[in-house]
Amino acid sequence: TCDTGDQQTTAAVQLKEPAATIVERLKDVATYEGEDAVFECQLSRETAQDAQWFLGDVPLQSNEMNEIRVQGTRHSLILRKVTLEDCGSISFKVGQHSSAA
Repeated sequence: TCDTGDQQTTAAVQLKEPAATIVERLKDVATYEGEDAVFECQLSRETAQDAQWFLGDVPLQSNEMNEIRVQGTRHSLILRKVTLEDCGSISFKVGQHSSAA
């Protein structure tokens, strides 16, 4: 606000969060049945944007079989005790960016 005594004007500042990009992409993982498979990627910045992991087209959530971790800009997915049914494409999406392995 600028106030000169007899006149006043006001403006607002609005901030938009810049989009995060994937700077370290997913890598393929080979493991034995019954072992854990760990996938990791790193973003350019910490973000409040929704990040999502997928097995094929199925969105994953943390539960007893899948552990999803976020530590700063590093995002991790641990598939616990994988079976042959877990074989396939793992992907990570944030905003308009994605990576797959």
